[in-house]
Amino acid sequence: MKHILLIMGLLAGMTAAAQSKTAVKKPTATATKPAVKKPAAPLPAERLVEITTDYGIMIAKLYNQTPLHRDNFIKLIQSGVYDSLLFHRVIKEFMIQGGDPQSKNAADSVMLGAGQVPGERIPAEFRPNFFHKKGALAAARDGNPAKASSNCQFYIVQGKPMDTAQLNSVYTQAVKQNNTAFKYSKSQKEIYERIGGTPFLDQNYTVFGEVVSGLNVIDKIASVQTRPGDRPVKNVMMKMRMLN
Repeated sequence: MKHILLIMGLLAGMTAAAQSKTAVKKPTATATKPAVKKPAAPLPAERLVEITTDYGIMIAKLYNQTPLHRDNFIKLIQSGVYDSLLFHRVIKEFMIQGGDPQSKNAADSVMLGAGQVPGERIPAEFRPNFFHKKGALAAARDGNPAKASSNCQFYIVQGKPMDTAQLNSVYTQAVKQNNTAFKYSKSQKEIYERIGGTPFLDQNYTVFGEVVSGLNVIDKIASVQTRPGDRPVKNVMMKMRMLN
């Protein structure tokens, strides 16, 4: 009986195999689905700063592409470093500068501009698309060869309109100094010609933000009366807070 069962099993297997051969069809070609691309991660929103002065309020945005300067500035604002400091250096058609911690409650006779907060300089973060147009927020610095920034002092550009010949002169001078990291785009030239700025500072000082509201406040501060050393006769105080 065991042999019969084995033979019957073998026959059954052969029959099943034969049936499977007749049932097998050639696979049909299937269209390959294109790979689905993952959407790019959205860039974080640019942080906004409110700068309150005796002459009005400015709103500035901080560039995400200069993270070292952005994060340092935010840290100082959130810790209250800038509250009650002065715009201690003001030059019409150039810029307004502030952020010296020694300017808080400083006597009129005190020379300002050398103060720092504890810590190192901020490494330069030059970007060809960030330039010294009117309203540019940039970091002050001393004459260190690496062009690293002060860890607290900053300036906001007023400047003045520049024509094509003046911009070409600035670029020629940069080439002579082997500073060929930038060349003005058509839109940058248009902005310099229309609203002005200080192009000779480009790629020499880090621009890390810009005023998006309150450009007229810059004009008001830049027009105040100053004493020798460019300090305003009447103190121009600031207060800052983050808006987002």
